[in-house]
Amino acid sequence: MQEKVKYIIVGQGLVGTWMSYYLQNKGLSYKIINHSQRPSATSVASGVMNPVTGRRMVQTWMIETVLPFAVDAYTSFQEKVGVPIIKKAAVALIHPSLQMKESFDYRLSHDNVYLQKNDSALWKSFFNTPFGTGEIDSCYWIDLIQFLASGRELLNENYIEDEFEIKDLKLVDDGIEWKNISAEKIIFCDGVHSMQNPYFKALPFAPNKGEALIVAIEDLPAENIYKNNIAIVPWKDNLFWVGSSFEWNYDSTNPSIAFKEKMIASLDSILKLPYQVVDHLVGIRPANTERRPFVGLHPTHPQLAICNGMGTKGCSLAPYFVLQLLNHIELGTEIKKEASIERFYHLLQ
Repeated sequence: MQEKVKYIIVGQGLVGTWMSYYLQNKGLSYKIINHSQRPSATSVASGVMNPVTGRRMVQTWMIETVLPFAVDAYTSFQEKVGVPIIKKAAVALIHPSLQMKESFDYRLSHDNVYLQKNDSALWKSFFNTPFGTGEIDSCYWIDLIQFLASGRELLNENYIEDEFEIKDLKLVDDGIEWKNISAEKIIFCDGVHSMQNPYFKALPFAPNKGEALIVAIEDLPAENIYKNNIAIVPWKDNLFWVGSSFEWNYDSTNPSIAFKEKMIASLDSILKLPYQVVDHLVGIRPANTERRPFVGLHPTHPQLAICNGMGTKGCSLAPYFVLQLLNHIELGTEIKKEASIERFYHLLQ
């Protein structure tokens, strides 16, 4: 006998966890299918929400909307699970060059909302600061490992540990069937694995490889995130996440010696404190050529949906666009045009 639910979610990474959280809050029935041994970009990400991006230090797309939304969402999630998930942590900029200092100084007086000066003397005992320092305010750090673990605990009997294979999916007039479960909708939140999904693989995915080191730095204050040519992010205890690379072209999904050597050279050039490398992480991000999410229903098979392609800004984008998709399905509200997969219907049809 088949079990009936309204939704099946594929993948319990960042997006899938938010999807299940909102469905549970709305009292909607669902099952989430996840293979915990599959590589996940979320499990190796830094967890930083930074409103400023790039060498030109411009504001991130939609940040005025998605940042306060995300802060409220993670705070509510934290209150529900009863463990720390979100922490405010300003980014201390250790300017890597005169050009970057000049770019920072320019932005201070041109359309600046999040940048401010700070006292370079605060950091001189920890870093080499030949070009001075600055600060990005309104930044946050999300404990993604705890977020995924807490999300998994909330799922209870709704969680299915299994390898989702498309051959087990059957489309029917009033929804879908997967093994012994029937549902009205199935939502794919499985990162780069959607690239092999025959219904969505035509979307212009452009996955990129990210790597990071986990480094022990005993005396570095953990109240800030630090950014030079690399980012140094508090992880837990006296450990810091150091990275990350952003490779569009890569021959291997394994950790690379070249990346490790590059990070060590960067740490040696700016850090005055002793440190020890304790781990080397690697993940493949489900990015795309437009650097905008893929959110919406399939044009010819409306029982299929996707919420994917969040890229490097996933922590801030995911809560907002997950709820956009669910409200679109349940209430008929519109999805933000730049994120809706309607812009690619010509490819999907």
